[in-house]
Amino acid sequence: MKPVTFYHPIKKTIFKSYLLLFCLLCISSVIGCHKPVQKETATGFYFNTVISVTVYEPDSSDTSLNASALTKKCMDMAASYEQLFSRTVEGSDIWNINHSNGAPVTVADDTITLLSTALSYAELSDGLVDPTIGTLSTLWNFTGEMKTVPSDTDIEEALSHVDYHSVIIDGNQVTLTDSDACIDLGFIAKGYIADQMKKYLVSEGVTSAVINLGGNILTIGSKPDGSDYTIGVQKPFEETGTTLLTLSVSDKSVVSSGNYERYFYANDTLYHHILSTKDGYPVNSDLSQVTIISNSSVDGDALSTLCFILGYEDGLSLIESLPDTEAIFVTTTGDILKTYH
Repeated sequence: MKPVTFYHPIKKTIFKSYLLLFCLLCISSVIGCHKPVQKETATGFYFNTVISVTVYEPDSSDTSLNASALTKKCMDMAASYEQLFSRTVEGSDIWNINHSNGAPVTVADDTITLLSTALSYAELSDGLVDPTIGTLSTLWNFTGEMKTVPSDTDIEEALSHVDYHSVIIDGNQVTLTDSDACIDLGFIAKGYIADQMKKYLVSEGVTSAVINLGGNILTIGSKPDGSDYTIGVQKPFEETGTTLLTLSVSDKSVVSSGNYERYFYANDTLYHHILSTKDGYPVNSDLSQVTIISNSSVDGDALSTLCFILGYEDGLSLIESLPDTEAIFVTTTGDILKTYH
């Protein structure tokens, strides 16, 4: 099949990889008669996207580290997790499992925890989200400049190796009973990492911070003046920074998934990166975007993808069954349907 050109409205696509939201942090440098608010922001390029962590100077009585040291530690954590969870980094835990030819692989505690969480969502969804989707996502390969629609034969072959039941966990050992299966934790890994960064910062006495892992937003507490953070939700298929709507949140995770993140057109058909484990093609659920507001970023990450796959009615039913979880659904016709007010 002839390659087709990759289309995307964002000029710098590396900054758009998984970029779902942008954070509008309008915090005054002086609050009343108090001393100026001190903040520190660190940025880096991990997980194929730009990430940032902003920490507002914690009370010195609560921590032995300053904000600069705290944000640097978060970047170190990002580097460490990339060495564990990346499918493409040679020698990572996931890379080692995928290249083990079915032999057991001993991995880190964090890898076990994340993989177990991914498997629990696979079980919940009856495989609609599946950590062994790697053979399929690799086949479509949405990260390059030129794209092709895979053949039905290749899709069928890739699908034959997508089955979360092939992942066996025994203590800290992971075995793929299908040696051709391939684990890809892209639908959940950044949420887990954001939660771990938050856990670390809170343990160091931080009461106000924003973690942005390529658009996965996780806030700690509220702004230093006590007001909510304002988070802008990206409008699908528009330039980065074009706001669909804004949310006021405090101590919450905000994560979106949509068909506008990575896609291409072939023969006037849109092909996007959220793939069906049933037929191997991009999901057609009549949705352009799902945004999840929750306490946990790992849950928000998984649920945003799952609800996009389920579509509005089934996705809404799932959200309504979960505590402390809200959702915003955007249809392909532009309608905004939400449980969050």
